[in-house]
Amino acid sequence: MFPSQHPLDMNITAHALTTDFLIYASSMGHIHYFFLEDWKLVTDFQHTAGIRELYADQTGIRLIVVDDRSEGYVYSPIADEMLKIPDFPASCSGALWDCDAQEHNVFIVFDDTKIITYLYDKDSIEGTSVINAGLCKLPTNQVPLLLFGGQVVLETASGKLTQMTLPTHEISGPSIHDIQKGSLQQTLDRQLKLHRFSEAWKTCQVLNRKEAWEQLTEGLLRSLEIEFAIRVYRHIGNVGMVWSLQSIQNIEDQRLLAGHVSMFLQDFDRAQDWYLKSSQPVAALHMRQDLLHWDQALQLAAKLAPEQVPYIAREYAQQLEFIGNYAEALSHYERGLLEAHTTEGKKPHPDEETHNMQCRAGVARTAIRCGDIRRGVSIAADTSSSRQLKRECADILESMKHLNDAAMLYESGLFYDKAASAYIRLKNWEKVGDVLPNVTSPKIHLQYAKAKEADGKYQEALKAYEMARDMDSVVRLNLDHLNNPEEAVHVVQETKSIEGAKMVARFFQRLGDYRSAIRFLVLSRCHDEAFQLARQHHQMELYGEVLTDSLEADVKPQDFNSLALHFEGENNSMLAGKYYYHAGDYSKALKHLMQVLKANSEDPKVISLAIEVVAVASDDHLASQLIEFLLGEADGIPKDPKFLFRLYMARHQYREAAKTAIIVASQEQINGNYRNAHDVLFEMYQELRRNGIKIPTEMHSNLMLLHSYILVRLHVRQGEHLKGARMLIRVANNISKFPSHVVPILTSTVIECSRAGLKASAFSYAAMLMRPEYRLQVDPKYSKKIEAVVRKPGSKLSAANEEEEPSSPCPYCDGPLPVTELNCVHCKNSVPFCIATGQHIVKDNLTACPNCDFPAILPELQLIVESGEACPMCCKAISVDQLRKVADVKSYLYQQGED
Repeated sequence: MFPSQHPLDMNITAHALTTDFLIYASSMGHIHYFFLEDWKLVTDFQHTAGIRELYADQTGIRLIVVDDRSEGYVYSPIADEMLKIPDFPASCSGALWDCDAQEHNVFIVFDDTKIITYLYDKDSIEGTSVINAGLCKLPTNQVPLLLFGGQVVLETASGKLTQMTLPTHEISGPSIHDIQKGSLQQTLDRQLKLHRFSEAWKTCQVLNRKEAWEQLTEGLLRSLEIEFAIRVYRHIGNVGMVWSLQSIQNIEDQRLLAGHVSMFLQDFDRAQDWYLKSSQPVAALHMRQDLLHWDQALQLAAKLAPEQVPYIAREYAQQLEFIGNYAEALSHYERGLLEAHTTEGKKPHPDEETHNMQCRAGVARTAIRCGDIRRGVSIAADTSSSRQLKRECADILESMKHLNDAAMLYESGLFYDKAASAYIRLKNWEKVGDVLPNVTSPKIHLQYAKAKEADGKYQEALKAYEMARDMDSVVRLNLDHLNNPEEAVHVVQETKSIEGAKMVARFFQRLGDYRSAIRFLVLSRCHDEAFQLARQHHQMELYGEVLTDSLEADVKPQDFNSLALHFEGENNSMLAGKYYYHAGDYSKALKHLMQVLKANSEDPKVISLAIEVVAVASDDHLASQLIEFLLGEADGIPKDPKFLFRLYMARHQYREAAKTAIIVASQEQINGNYRNAHDVLFEMYQELRRNGIKIPTEMHSNLMLLHSYILVRLHVRQGEHLKGARMLIRVANNISKFPSHVVPILTSTVIECSRAGLKASAFSYAAMLMRPEYRLQVDPKYSKKIEAVVRKPGSKLSAANEEEEPSSPCPYCDGPLPVTELNCVHCKNSVPFCIATGQHIVKDNLTACPNCDFPAILPELQLIVESGEACPMCCKAISVDQLRKVADVKSYLYQQGED
């Protein structure tokens, strides 16, 4: 009998039986749970009204209660709480819990006409609640008996059983893939309402819309389904949310977890409520701080972390100051300072000193903003205050027109430019002068200079103008007030100032120094004025020279054309041609220059200018005229070949220039100018190589011969008499090409051959010198020695008895070739010569000059460089470190050129 003990007025009005419990209720509102296994009561809950019906789920831990007021509730014996069921029908006929384990939180309530579906939501950020999921019509005269997975089994009036699917669970189609998009969205909404997240996942896959996935993730988060939410966020690629959720998924405190999730969903008030109920209430404070909700943070800090109040007050004050609420900002800055001092007995915060400095700085700024100037300036001027604070307070004071205080703070903070600007606005020139040496702004110096100039203190003004880099004013003061034109001229020449040049030009005009005036008028780009002044005072030649030299003066062709017309009118063809050339009228320029050359055909200046004109003009007709003149076709007098060579070089006609270079070099060689001849051929040789043109054989041969002659002195100076003798023998064999020094060369050959032990060669050339045409020209101090070589018994030796010249392999065919022989008898190739010895090159030990790229035998050139000599070919200095062994010899093996 139940209950075994009960009040007399208590009647059992309803009961329910599960596997483990007998549950019964009374008219007094009591709900009892009797545990069958232990055979005793385990709970006793008192409701406010009598109980009429009880409907338990299979486990008994969820109980639907209908009281005498026809209101429905869900009772949880675990939480010992009663939740009201929304929209509960007044004439409830019954209720069923879903028997499916996955749907155990779903139940229905029905009367005679309708069925209402509910969800008992236990784990949610909104807390435990009962949700109305939907309503449907109950078929007439049918009673629901069982609910399983959204399927309701009903009994008809005749006792038969039928089934129906609740609208909250049904899918309008054979499968989810056959449902239209609009219906799919409604299906997703129903699935999320009943927390059927697995089915919602499939629906989202079909919809495949960002909005649908976000709707699913929000539902999962609200139900604290963290792992499932991570899966969805990972699927849609939201890495940030995945990381955030992974950081909280192992939290066991449900309230703390709900707080974090509410914060992620930006429901900050609810997050704060959950945090305050959790094991870490201070998390609410941290959240408000992160959100910059300083007002709420202050309220929370007062209860949860009083030691944080000063720092939060400072942060709040900074925000208020930023938005312009200076009065409240000042109050909170002061609160920050006050709280920092009142908590002095506690463990000091590591940033306390910095915090107090920031609070004092805030007090200073906001006090000034609120009108308490004296207080703010006092704090800012303190020696412990930072330069930045002085700058900030001074800026505020300057904006408020308190210039004296602003200037004082600027100067105290070492912001001299700003201080000087403030003092200038106050017209306090004495203070400006004090800070001026530290000022870097040209604008400040300029203002000061103008003030000093107005006071007549020109020397001080001059220095200030120089500091301001206003060089035009420097020129003006030197000319108008300081009587120092030399300095003015120097400044203009240094700065190229147009305005300064105009002032100097006007100054010289007033003095009558028209030559100087013209120069500075051109520099100031007043070309018309300079032209008129030059013509008026007969200084046109000077004007032309200045115009030609003033490349930076923006000279136009019309300016040169005016000059050319002037000299043409004066029958000065030379200058007319020169300025027509600068004006770009090359035809007229050459015409006038040719007129000069007809009168004086050997004038080198005129010829050089004519070459420049033709080279720049790139006109074949003009070139033909000048070539005819240089060849003498006009007057029958051929001109110096060097002019023709220069013309060809200027016009990049390298083949013709090469032929002319050979002629020029031959002329120099005939005249005995061997170094000049060598240089002409070398430069032409290099030019042809740069332009990929084959070297003529005659040019190569002549350069080799001249270089052999030049190497003689180098070898003799280094004591290499045998090498010197070999080079002299090569030159002596071509003595006809050295007509100016036949006897000296043969004499040197005899002497060096004697020193080198080449007695047969010495005898041969000594005998040549004893010929009548040469004998009288031999230097007396060598004549007896040469006669002795000829007359000495046994000296008449044949060349065959002389020591045979050593050989080295030909770089083409590797056949033996005497070291000074440059034509291989085996492969018939001309072999390049070594610029260090004059011998033919070898493949195994080849290098090249890093400047002129002529080949040389590596050890030989190293010896020359180590002795301090330059490159024998190009005469440029090189170091031993620059010499590298050539790996590919082919680039230095050339074929014989064409004449």
